[in-house]
Amino acid sequence: MKNNVIFLLFLVILSCCKVKEAPLKNSGIKTTDFNKLSEQFLEFARDGKDTKGIQEQLATTTLKELSDALKTDEQKFAFWINIYNAYIQVILKENPEFYNDRRDFFSKEQITIAGETVAFAKIEHGIIRKSQWELGLGYFRTWFPDKFERKLRVNKRDYRIHFALNCGAKDCPPVAIYTPKRIKEQLEKGTEMYLKRTSNYDASKNEVGVTSLFSWFRGDFGGKNGVKKILKEQGIIKDTKGVDLSYKNYDWTLDLDNFIDL
Repeated sequence: MKNNVIFLLFLVILSCCKVKEAPLKNSGIKTTDFNKLSEQFLEFARDGKDTKGIQEQLATTTLKELSDALKTDEQKFAFWINIYNAYIQVILKENPEFYNDRRDFFSKEQITIAGETVAFAKIEHGIIRKSQWELGLGYFRTWFPDKFERKLRVNKRDYRIHFALNCGAKDCPPVAIYTPKRIKEQLEKGTEMYLKRTSNYDASKNEVGVTSLFSWFRGDFGGKNGVKKILKEQGIIKDTKGVDLSYKNYDWTLDLDNFIDL
């Protein structure tokens, strides 16, 4: 009996002395600004600085953390364009021979983001172009994209990204560092500069020579009529009626360090 009383008293004292867990307040841990991180990644790649720490941070974050941070299309476009362009510079500077087999290079899973190792093709066609089938000319979507793609892809396609992504070739658009706040303005400037540089109108034939990008991704541009409309908006042609399009050969010569400020 005595022992039981002592044990009960011990339990009472223990319950009174139990430390309650304090509710979590501001722990001081800052959430990562992934847009700033992507900008820094591209800056380091441009300046020849070591990017391994940034690559490690991108690889070890979680899918939830990344998807929670990239809420708007402006954030997604800026982040993924920077990531794509930065990895092109980093990987091909270290291994230029990879470019000898471009099909394998772009389809190979070699970029680790949020625990997932992905290919350049997945970033471009799955995330930036919103689950487009790579060979579908912009008219056919990929069936059953995985969770990674669904969580991180943009909500609406924007044809101007084709004049922002740099695949390392001489005929690719130059590389700029994109920010969410200025992404629309930057994409517009980049599109104007690239199209005026690569398009040639022959009035005698009423024909305009344009980049092959317009052919490879024609659905993104709204077909031939959409391409002509874009060319008119850019002041390259005065009228869309009766104008013929001819697609120039693409120069795939490896040409890195082609940076520009937008």
